Amino acid sequence: MVFAVKHRRNFIQPSWKNDLYKYVIAVIQNKNHKVLSINGMPDHVHIFIGLNPSISISDVVSDIKKASNNWINDKSFTQGKFAWQSGYGAFSYSRSHISKVCSYIENQEAHHLKITFRDEYLGLLKAFEIEYKDEYLFEFYD
Repeated sequence: MVFAVKHRRNFIQPSWKNDLYKYVIAVIQNKNHKVLSINGMPDHVHIFIGLNPSISISDVVSDIKKASNNWINDKSFTQGKFAWQSGYGAFSYSRSHISKVCSYIENQEAHHLKITFRDEYLGLLKAFEIEYKDEYLFEFYD
C-alpha cells in the first residue's frame, strides 16, 4: 500500500521516521497482519504486508492513518497539524515477488532520485492495468 502526506508536504523527517515506522508496524501487527517492508520519503509511505484476510484493506489503511496521524500530532513532530491525504493505493503481489517488492520499498531514496512519486504511482496503475480517473488520484504538487 502507498499513501501520502496531505498536500504532499515533506513532513516525515529522518530524525523521527524510523520511530514512525516502528509505530505503524505495531499498529499493523496488533491487527494480526505481517509487516514485510516499510519505507518511504518525506511526503509518502510504502508498506508491504501479509494481509489478515478477515480485515479489509480499507480498514487496515484507515487504522494505520488514524493511529499514526494522532501519534505524530501528539509528539508535535511537525509545526502545525499533520494529516495524511485521503485515499491510498493498494496492490497485490504473489509470494514469488516478496523479495523484489521488499527491495523496491527498502530502496525508496535511491529510486526517487530517478522517478517522481507521480510517475511512480501512475506506473503502478499502468502495470496493474488499473483504470482510474484523474479526480481520484493523489493530489500531486510538482
